[in-house]
Amino acid sequence: QALPVVQLLAPDERVCMHLIGTLLGKILVRLVVELKSEQYLLCILDESQKELCKATTMRSSLPTFTLLGKLADAIPGFADILVVEHSNLVDHLLMGLTYPNEAIKAAVCYLYGKLYSSPVGTERLSAHFEERLCGLFLNTLGRAQTKELQINCLGLLKELLKSDHFVSILMNNSKPEEESENADFLEGENPLPLVLKKLLLTRDEMLQAASSHCLAATLVHSPSRYAPAFIHADVPEFLFECLSCNSEILIWSVYCCLLLLTEERLFFSKCHTVYGIESLVRSLHDVLPLNNVELHKQGLLLFTEILKRQPVEIKLFTNRGVCIEAIDLLMETVNCPVLEVVVEAVRAVSAFLRKDHLSSPPVPYEELQKLLEAVLKRCADLSPPQSTNRNLSRVPQRQGQFLLNTLESFRNACRLAVEFQSDPMAQENAFTAPNSESKDTLNNFSKFLLRICDSLCIPMVMNYLERAVSPSVMEVFISTLNTLFTVVPNMRNKFSKKLGMGTFLITACLLILVLFLEQEMSELLQKGLPQLNYTIAESLLLLAETPEPFSLDQSLCSHQHCFILLLYFACTHGDRFVPEAELFLAIRNFLLSAQDHGDCPPAYILRAALYLLAVCQDKGKTLDLRSLCTIRRILDGFPDLSLVYVHCPLLLKFFLHYPELMGRFGHQVLQLWFSWGDCKQTEIEEAGFGVSDQLNSVNPLLPILKSNSSILLILLDLVCSSSVEVAWKVLMTLRTFLETNEDILVCDLLRSRFLQILQQLLVESSSLSVPFLANRNLPVLLSLLFLVQLRSKGVRELDSTDFKLLHQVSNLCGKCRPMDTDLLQPSLNFLYWSLHQTTPCSQQRAVAVLLSNVALLQILQKVLEHTWCRSPHSEPVYLSSEDALLCSGWLLVASLLLYQHRYNTEVHQTLSLDVTEVLNAVIFRKKKPILLLVSILQFLRAVLQQNFSSSLLVVVGENTAEGATRPQPPSLQDAALHPLAVQQVFSLVVSLQNLLVHKDFVLSQAVVACLETLVEYLYVKNQDVALHVASQPWHRFLLFTLLNRGRKSFLQPEVLRLMTLFLRYQRSNIISQKEISQILQEAAEANLAELPEATSRALHLFLCQVRGQ
Repeated sequence: QALPVVQLLAPDERVCMHLIGTLLGKILVRLVVELKSEQYLLCILDESQKELCKATTMRSSLPTFTLLGKLADAIPGFADILVVEHSNLVDHLLMGLTYPNEAIKAAVCYLYGKLYSSPVGTERLSAHFEERLCGLFLNTLGRAQTKELQINCLGLLKELLKSDHFVSILMNNSKPEEESENADFLEGENPLPLVLKKLLLTRDEMLQAASSHCLAATLVHSPSRYAPAFIHADVPEFLFECLSCNSEILIWSVYCCLLLLTEERLFFSKCHTVYGIESLVRSLHDVLPLNNVELHKQGLLLFTEILKRQPVEIKLFTNRGVCIEAIDLLMETVNCPVLEVVVEAVRAVSAFLRKDHLSSPPVPYEELQKLLEAVLKRCADLSPPQSTNRNLSRVPQRQGQFLLNTLESFRNACRLAVEFQSDPMAQENAFTAPNSESKDTLNNFSKFLLRICDSLCIPMVMNYLERAVSPSVMEVFISTLNTLFTVVPNMRNKFSKKLGMGTFLITACLLILVLFLEQEMSELLQKGLPQLNYTIAESLLLLAETPEPFSLDQSLCSHQHCFILLLYFACTHGDRFVPEAELFLAIRNFLLSAQDHGDCPPAYILRAALYLLAVCQDKGKTLDLRSLCTIRRILDGFPDLSLVYVHCPLLLKFFLHYPELMGRFGHQVLQLWFSWGDCKQTEIEEAGFGVSDQLNSVNPLLPILKSNSSILLILLDLVCSSSVEVAWKVLMTLRTFLETNEDILVCDLLRSRFLQILQQLLVESSSLSVPFLANRNLPVLLSLLFLVQLRSKGVRELDSTDFKLLHQVSNLCGKCRPMDTDLLQPSLNFLYWSLHQTTPCSQQRAVAVLLSNVALLQILQKVLEHTWCRSPHSEPVYLSSEDALLCSGWLLVASLLLYQHRYNTEVHQTLSLDVTEVLNAVIFRKKKPILLLVSILQFLRAVLQQNFSSSLLVVVGENTAEGATRPQPPSLQDAALHPLAVQQVFSLVVSLQNLLVHKDFVLSQAVVACLETLVEYLYVKNQDVALHVASQPWHRFLLFTLLNRGRKSFLQPEVLRLMTLFLRYQRSNIISQKEISQILQEAAEANLAELPEATSRALHLFLCQVRGQ
C-alpha cells in the first residue's frame, strides 16, 4: 500500500521533504512528551543549537523554529529551560525576525510568545526586549501581510501587555533614525497605536477582536497615561466602526476599550463620542436579542459613562432622531426580563436626563413620559407587597439600590423640568400646526411628574421605608419632593395639601430626624418622639420636673431628652419656635434639676443643652453662680470636653463670657476651636482685608478678645502646648487682633510670654532635621512682637526681658539669609523700634548689644548691597516685601550710625558702603518706592551729620573702590568736599528738589531734612559751594510750586523749613521781606494750639531764625 504514496511523492522533492519534516516533528514532540525527561529536552536543544549554527540559509532554520515552538506549547517547563540553559538561541530568533520570509517570522513570533508567557522568560528576557526586540517586533507587526504572522504577532503582543514594564516600553518606543526615511507606515512617536489601528481597518473580525483586546490590555494599566496616544491616533473612530459587526467577542472587546477611554477627558473634547454615539445606540439595539447578559450590561455601562461624562458645552445628540433612538433603547432595556440589565438601564436613564442631552428642539416630552413611567412601574413591580413587619433582613440590598437609582432618575427628570422653565424654546415645542394644541409641552410634562409622583413614587418609597432604614434613599426622595414644589408653581399649594393629608409627612419627618444620628440617639427619638403630646408651654415646664425618688419609670427623663434634641435640631436649622428667653430659662432649670437628682445627662444631651444655652444667652438673663457651678460639676464628669463640644461661635463666647467657666474650661475650648480647622481668619488676613467688620464676621474670637484681654494669656499657652498647626492659627489670630485694635494696651502682658515662646520655637527648630527657617510660626511671632512694641505708649526703660528679646532677635537675624524677608523684616523693625522707644541709658546699652553682634552687621551689609541689585518695579506705589526689608535695613543702619557716634560705642564689625552707589540710588531713582527713598535719605543724612567719618562705617568712593583704575587728580573743590564731588552734589540737589514736588508728606520731610544737613556739611567743607547751592534761583520756583500744590498757606512744615534754611544763609534772592511778613501775619492769625506738631516745630525754628537776624 505504500507504493502508490512513494510514486506520488517521488517526483516533487520539496513536498517530500516537507512531509518528512512534519511527520518527524510530530513524532519527536510526542516521543519527548511521553518520555518526560529533562535530559532529552537538553539533547534536543543542543542539537537545535547546532542545526541553527550550521544552517547556510535562514530558510533552512524554519523546521527548527517550528519544532521549538511545538515543544514549548506541549511541554510546560520547556520555555524556562530554553531561556536558562540555552539563552544563546534567542539571538537566532532575532535573526529570524529580520529575514524577509513571513513563515519564518511567524514561527519566531510564536516561539517568542511562548517564552514571554513564562514568568522566568519574562524576567530573563526583559532587557533583551527593551534593548533589541521592541522596535524590531513593532516593525514586524506593522508590516505583516499573512494572517499567520499577524495572529502570532498579536499572540506575542498579548503576552507582553500583561507586564506594566513592557507596556511602558512599547508605548514610549520611538523609531530608530536609520528607519525613519524608509518606514513610511510607522509614523509618529508611538507606533503601537498606529499598528493596532491598521489591524482595526482590516475586515477580518478575528484580527479586529485581537487588536481591540490588545488595546484594552494596554489601557487597563493606566488610562490617563496611555489613552491620549490612542485618541490622537483616532483609534476611537475605528472602534466605533467595528460595532457594526456580528461578532459578540469583537463587540465585547470594543465596549471594554471605549469604557477605558471614557476615563480620559480628551476622548470627549475630541468629539469622538459625538461621532460614535449613533453607532453605539444601534449596536445596543442589535445585541439585545442575543442571549448574552454580560454583553448587554457592558454596553449599557459604556452608554451610561458617556452620558455622565460628556461635557456640557459639547452636545452629544446633534439630531433628534438619534435622541429618539436612545429613548427607545432605554425603554427596551428597562423592560428587559433580566434584573441585572434593568439596573444598568435605570442608571443610564438617570444619566440621560440632562438638559444638554435633550435641548435640541422639539423636546420629546411624550417619549420621556413613557420612559419615566416604565422605570417607575418596573421598580414598583419589583417591590414586595406592603407589610406591617419591620424586618431589615428581609429587604434585599439590591432592591434598595434599584429604588435609589429609580429615584435619582425621577429627580433628574424634575430638575430637567425646572431648567426648561427658563428656556423659551422648550416651553412650547416647535413644529405645532397653527390653531392646534400640542400635548408635547413642558406644562403637560410637569403635571405628569406631579401626578406620577403621587400615584407611584410616594407609595413605593413609603412601602420600602416601612421595612428598611436608608439615609441615601430618604435624602434623594426629600430632594425630589423639594424640586417638585417648583415644577408647577401654580400647583404648589395643592401639592402641599396632598402631602400633608396622610401619614406620609409625619413618617418622613421622623425618618429625617433619626436617619443620620448615632444609634443611641436614633433609638431614643424613635421611641420618644411619638409620645411627645405636649404644647410648647407644657414642654418647657416638663424640662424643670424632677423624677420621684427611687422611681424606676424613665419616661420623664426620656421625654425631656427627646424634647431637648428636637429643640437642638430645630435651632441648628434656623427654626426658633420657642422664645429664646424662655428656652434659656428652661434649659437652665433642666440642668439644675438633673444635678439635684444626681443624674448626669448623656454627652449628646448635654451637648444639645449647652448649645441651646449659648444660642439664647444674649436674650436670657446672666447665669447665677449656682447655675455655673452646676454646669461645671456636670462637665467635670466627662473625661474629654470634645464629647460635648459644638463648633459654634456662640458656644465659644458662652464659655469665655463667664470667668467661672473660662478659668476651668477656657484652655480646652480654645484648643478645640483652633483644632477644628475652621478658623479662616488667616485666609482673610493674608488676602489683605483690613475691614474690622469683615474680620469679626469671619473670626468671631476677635470681638471676644477685645472685651476680655485676659484670654490672650490662654492663647499664648496654646502656642506653647499645641501642635505647630494650632500654634500658627493662634498666632495669626493674635496678629489680626493687634493690627485691628490699636487702642488695646497689652504690651506688658504679652512681652514676657513672647520671650518664652520665641525661645521654645528656636529650641524646637534647632532640634529638627530642617533648619529653623522652615518654621512658619517664627515670622508670625516676630510680627506679633513688633506689633506689641508699637502699642507701647511713650518712652520707657528697657528691662531684662527686653534685653533678652533684643539678644534673641539679633542672633536670629545673624543666622538668616538676605532673601529671608519674612524673618528679617519684622526682626529689623523690632530692633529699630527698641533703639528709639527707650531712654538714653537703655539706648546706650541696646546699641552696645547690637554692635557686638558681628553676624547681625554682616547680614545688614548684605541687605544694603541688595539695593543696587534690585530690579525696578513697573509700579512703585506698593511696597514689596523685598523693598520693605531694604527700608528696615537702611533705617536701622542710620540709627546705629547716629547712636554709635553719640555714645562712642565700641565697634566689633564695620560696614562698608560705596558712597557713589548711595547717591545714585537717590539721583537715579528708577521708580523706587517712596518709603525706600525716605529710608536711604535718613541714612544719607546720618553720614552727612558725621562728615563721613564713623567708626562703624567705612566709606568707599569711586576712586577708592577695590580694583579702580589710577584716579585723576581731584580739583580743589572736590578735594575739599571729599568723599563727595561737586558734580555729585549738584545732581543730588536737583534730585532732592524734584522729590519735593511729590505730594507725600513723609517724603517732603525727609528731603528737607537731608537738604538742610547737606548744606550744613557743604558750609563746613567749602562755603562757596554751600552758598552757591543755597542761592539757586530754582529754589524760589520750588517754593511757589509747593505753595500752589495744595492750600496756598506758608504754614506748611516743608515750606517753613526751606524758608528757615534760606534765611540762615541770607539768600535774599530766594525769600524777600514780603514773604517773611506774610508768614508772620499768618502765624499771628492762626490758632497755634491746633497746628500739627511738625508745623509748630518748623514755625518755631523759622521765628528763631528771623529773631536772630
